[in-house]
Amino acid sequence: MKQTNVDAPVIALLAGEHSGDTLGSDLMRALRQLLPNCQFIGVGGPKMAAQGLTSLVPMEDLAVMGLAEVISSLPQLLRHRRTVVRQILAARPNVFIGIDAPDFNLPIEKKLKAAGIPTVHYVSPSVWAWRQGRIHGIKAATHHVLCLLPFEKAFYDQHQAPATFVGHPLADSLPILDSEVESVAKRQSAARRELGLVEDKRVVGLLPGSRAGEIARLAPIYLRAAALLNERDPTVQFVTPMVSAARREQFYALAKTLAPELPLTIIDGKAHTVIQASDAIIVTSGTVTLEAMLLGTPMVVAYNFSWLSFQLIRRLFKAPFFSLPNLLAQRELVRELVQHDVTPAALVAQVQVLLDQEQTPLRNEFRQLHALIQQNASASGAHVICDIIQKYSK
Repeated sequence: MKQTNVDAPVIALLAGEHSGDTLGSDLMRALRQLLPNCQFIGVGGPKMAAQGLTSLVPMEDLAVMGLAEVISSLPQLLRHRRTVVRQILAARPNVFIGIDAPDFNLPIEKKLKAAGIPTVHYVSPSVWAWRQGRIHGIKAATHHVLCLLPFEKAFYDQHQAPATFVGHPLADSLPILDSEVESVAKRQSAARRELGLVEDKRVVGLLPGSRAGEIARLAPIYLRAAALLNERDPTVQFVTPMVSAARREQFYALAKTLAPELPLTIIDGKAHTVIQASDAIIVTSGTVTLEAMLLGTPMVVAYNFSWLSFQLIRRLFKAPFFSLPNLLAQRELVRELVQHDVTPAALVAQVQVLLDQEQTPLRNEFRQLHALIQQNASASGAHVICDIIQKYSK
């Protein structure tokens, strides 16, 4: 069955969480510039609604977190998925774009592709890192994948799966910063003023993660490392951002017990400002390592998994590094400590190197990687989608 008129295409999108709502709204804005008469249907949040999305089901009904919540919500999730598939099949859009949320979106994409509707998945699953056999399911479900990182595109090429590297939206949202010492000092001073820190004393940021389990495993080690560093140099200030009141309370209780004399400032949110204020950070592996790279802040990256998770990861994880800066650089640009190597003494040794040595060369490499992934992701993705609409609407 033929899709809707290409001059006024119907574009279906599905975002299952708030980060996807932001990605989706930016992509919709870019698509509207190329296709002024397009119509949007699907699932999204307030940002996508503001761009004209006609919603099929509320995004909040899909955005569940945690195993218990997923299990209790499973009947509703499956019911919503059937509703979405049924309504999209009836609408016959020119293209369907699943935004992240692969466990929810890929089964939908597979059904729609089988029915002759072009499907695009925006944000590749970490298939290059673990459970690489998933690539076969992705190929079966999608006509094209929009990748945020260049090594993802290389992985898809190896498996003859259509994909385009469009760049990373986070890199688009931040300017490429001057790495000269004077410019770095000005940015640090402004951030320190905002956080109420002493401007002319060195700052080490502690970023143990946003999940309760991460804080339980890593914050005690980070705090002991900070206490050791404080013994060596009492002038160093420490600062940590917390994502919620619950995590703040959890971290504060640990700090009060393990490092009661530490000159520590706990901040509600403002991770971006904390990173910019810091001379160096101790950070748990995740997207925050990419943000730190983009902000030009030297870092030591750590991760300590639960015993069971570590046993699985040792067998299944295929990537050479955990942190995004190292994956982008294809070498250990920043120091990574994993599992038993994450000790207070090891962290102090690495942070001391960052504090004692000139970091302009590292910041220059960060700048080069920033330029690599600053590709105007929304506009790049919109052009790919327009080409797909043209191809399959003939």
